[in-house]
Amino acid sequence: MPVRPVRGVGLAASIAVGAVAVCSLLSLASTLVGRSLAERAAGTGDQDNLLVAALVEVATAVPFVVAYLAAIGLVIVWTYRARRNLDAFPGVLPGYSAGWAIAGWLVPFVNFVIPAQVMRDIAQSSLRRGGSGRLVALWWGSWLVFLVGGRWADRVSSREFDRLPESPTLRSEFYDYADHYTASFNRNLLPTLAGLVAGATLIVLIRRISAAQHARMRSGEPYGPVVPGMTVPSPE
Repeated sequence: MPVRPVRGVGLAASIAVGAVAVCSLLSLASTLVGRSLAERAAGTGDQDNLLVAALVEVATAVPFVVAYLAAIGLVIVWTYRARRNLDAFPGVLPGYSAGWAIAGWLVPFVNFVIPAQVMRDIAQSSLRRGGSGRLVALWWGSWLVFLVGGRWADRVSSREFDRLPESPTLRSEFYDYADHYTASFNRNLLPTLAGLVAGATLIVLIRRISAAQHARMRSGEPYGPVVPGMTVPSPE
């Protein structure tokens, strides 16, 4: 049965995941910049400071979206290849078919469970060491906090921002913007930290699994299922 290289796409996925983590930190930092500019505007009465704060927020949001979409695509490709390779490894009986490596991310509600199950299959079948299940659980739990918490924080911040005066003139109105950025920072702090944990653990999983699968391909072990009566050569 054919095997698929996973090291190259795994490296690309790891870089994209790392970029998402960096961009999420920059997005969190932009709220602190916004608060500082809003407080400066309260002292000077210059609305241009609020415009700069909005531009900083957009400048950090766009790279995050690009990195996020790239990471999702690359992780799905890597997961599919790694799962297909299990079919060529004798004695491996994964619980989910290779199709779920893609569909599991795309089907609503199912995507809260299946990707973790597929990753657990891949990790436990590829890594010949304990602890892979706990690592997958840590990755998926922190990912859900990042995903759900981040979306909640964005929606609350968006509604809060819509209630702010469009053309503030009073000192208190400028401070309303400063309070908004402070609250936004507080809401996004936990999801951002969870995203860093999720990114780090996912990179570890990708690198370990990729290395393990390539080592098995080079070891001389046969590819394909083992059937009764089949002679399995031992690796030299």
